[in-house]
Amino acid sequence: MDDRTTAVAEVLHDAAETHHLVWKIVDGNDPDWASWYSEWLLGLSKLPELLGAAPVRSVLTWMLVELDRDYRAAAPDERWEDVYAERIIRELSA
Repeated sequence: MDDRTTAVAEVLHDAAETHHLVWKIVDGNDPDWASWYSEWLLGLSKLPELLGAAPVRSVLTWMLVELDRDYRAAAPDERWEDVYAERIIRELSA
């Protein structure tokens, strides 16, 4: 992984940690998790800077849902953050 992919993976990990804290009272159960993540990633993280521009929130939300579905289906040995970071960079970089 290159430095940018590592940085995006770290931002995704931070989002997951923050989401877990925010939703702790319900043990992380958030049926609309992708909307929460995209809002946080665009408004409270360095993701837009790392991508060179802020993607449209609905596109990022959709991509997170697709990434989750693909990751679960493939069940790779890699961390989800690394897999998501590579595809997010590839598809959403300015």
